Amino acid sequence: MTISRRHFLAGTGSVLAASGQLQAQQHVPTGSMLTKIIPATGEEMPIIGLGTLEAFDVEETAADRAGLGEVLNALVAHGGTLVDTSPRYGNAESVIGDLVSAQNLGDKLFFATKVFSEGEQEGRDEMNASFELLNIDQIDLMQVHSMRDWQHHLPSIRRLKEAGRVRMIGITIHRDPGHAQMMDLMRTENLDFIQINYNLIERNAALEVLPLAQELGVAVMVNVPFAKAELFNLTAGMDLPDWAASFDCHSWAQFFLKYIVSHPAVTCVIPRTSKPHHMLDNLMAGFGRMPDMEMRKDMENLIDSLG
Repeated sequence: MTISRRHFLAGTGSVLAASGQLQAQQHVPTGSMLTKIIPATGEEMPIIGLGTLEAFDVEETAADRAGLGEVLNALVAHGGTLVDTSPRYGNAESVIGDLVSAQNLGDKLFFATKVFSEGEQEGRDEMNASFELLNIDQIDLMQVHSMRDWQHHLPSIRRLKEAGRVRMIGITIHRDPGHAQMMDLMRTENLDFIQINYNLIERNAALEVLPLAQELGVAVMVNVPFAKAELFNLTAGMDLPDWAASFDCHSWAQFFLKYIVSHPAVTCVIPRTSKPHHMLDNLMAGFGRMPDMEMRKDMENLIDSLG
């Protein structure tokens, strides 16, 4: 067990022990979380981040938010930085802003949010609200949610970037039908990031989108890494294959995440969770060895055999 994890468990033992689900976290690889380079800036991005859809859409009670604070603590304690959210995620932005301020985590996190409203002024208003809700002066990555009204929003984001309020520009999609439009915008809009669906079931992004991102030097953030729990349903009751140990994998969540981040075009992945023990399990996918190309094919064949 690493020192950093021991310190984390000392601070959050009561929360994690109460879950009764620490089995998957008993094997912690040594070293630091792996990082990949964001082409637009040259900075290093830890490969495992946090998604907040539904997970952080809670009320203001201390009971509702207690576990979420531990989730953020776990992320930071193990070298993670990326928190991805959106105005479309209910109370998520305000909850994140409150927790980050209370725990003094603002300078340790990479904040990514989105704009979704229709209309130029409506989009500006929504983005301005995000700064206030997150309690920050600068957002690391502003994305056009599902590429909705990108014609208005991308110019507005560029103005924010020129003013120093936004560092990077991106677009998102979470379904295969949007891939063609995403590639069109990648070729014409000088984007820093894309966010896209890619997992062991939904692999179409690897056909054209991910190679194009490599060619153009666009960073890739991956959403829906567990195919909305379908991967867990497929493997329910199954033991991990013995060969998963060859790339330091000790849970199915790590298996699914390591497949994603081992793709050379993928910069980071954002599994969503509201549970500290799941956050810790997810984070461990960012440590140790990764599957090589041959092993990735074995992973695909295994999941295909279950489908």
